[in-house]
This record gives sequence, structure tokens and C-alpha cells, in this order.
Amino acid sequence: MRHDELATIDCSVSRASAILGERWVFRILQAAFLRARTFEDFQRGTGVARNVLTDRLRMLEERGVLERRPYDEAGERVRYEYRLTAAGLELYPIVAALMDWGDRHTGLPDGPPTLLRHEACGCDTHAVVVCGCCGERLDPREVTPRPGPGAGPDHPLRRWARPGDGDRRGAPGLPAGGDRAAG
Repeated sequence: MRHDELATIDCSVSRASAILGERWVFRILQAAFLRARTFEDFQRGTGVARNVLTDRLRMLEERGVLERRPYDEAGERVRYEYRLTAAGLELYPIVAALMDWGDRHTGLPDGPPTLLRHEACGCDTHAVVVCGCCGERLDPREVTPRPGPGAGPDHPLRRWARPGDGDRRGAPGLPAGGDRAAG
């Protein structure tokens, strides 16, 4: 399967990875969250080759993650900056979680290179995924994925389902909810 075919699959993760799964995209998003705005800011902050950066910024703009706005019209040509859209801002928890995972699992001998200070309370923080209903931290062993209203007959949950899966808790491939020692 080609990367661009992911955008046509009946799966939210596959469709999102069609946008976010290219290796430079998270570096560009990280730069945007670190306040990069101009092409030069992104190029300096990421080290991405100019032609690749041009392509990725255009793709993120076309997919509604970034928007290009004029910011300097005084010169002979209009200059533009890139700003995160509402959809782009919604990627912040993913970028923060990826950074947190990298801090813990990629062998940084001197500790995290970047800290996130929550301005409301003044504390350094990290990403935590919580239930949108009760606010409890989500543990994949205590979450049961099930087909939603948009799931067609070829949806992965329908293909992976085994008899009795509806009765047990936990995601496929993970221990059931009672096994806290695993993972």
C-alpha cells in the first residue's frame, strides 16, 4: 500500500497518518508550537531542506492544519507567515505526548531538552490522556474499542474481532483490564 492510499481507508488513524505520517511533519508542527511563523523560522528551526519544507508546508496548508497569512505588504512582494488553524491547534496534545514519550524512551542522558510550563499554575507538566467524560487517565487495558457509526463492513475492528471480544475489556493485543502488571 502506498502512503497516499492511507487517506482512503475507513480508519481515522490511517487517514490521520496520511497527513501526519511523513517524517518531517512533526518537526514542522513542533516548530509551529514553538512559535515559528515565517518560512525562514521553520527552515532555521527544523533544518529541513527548503524544497521539502515548501512541499510539507503546502501540504499542511491544503489539509487545513496551517494557514498562510500575509504579514508584510510594504515591500515589492507580499510576505506570508504560517499559523496553526483550529485543526492544527488540536494536534498539540499529540505533539506533547510524542515529546513526553521521547523524553522517557529515547535515551536522553541529560534529561528532557524541553520542558512545558503550564502558565495557569506555573508548574512544569507533561501530556496525560484522560477520559472526556469522567476525567480519569486512560489506560489502554481499560478501554474497549468498538465500531462507530462510520464503520463499514471492512472496518479493522470487524476484521480483527474474535468470538467473545465484545465481552472482554482491553484493546486487541493487550492484556485484559485486570492485569496491571503488563505494559
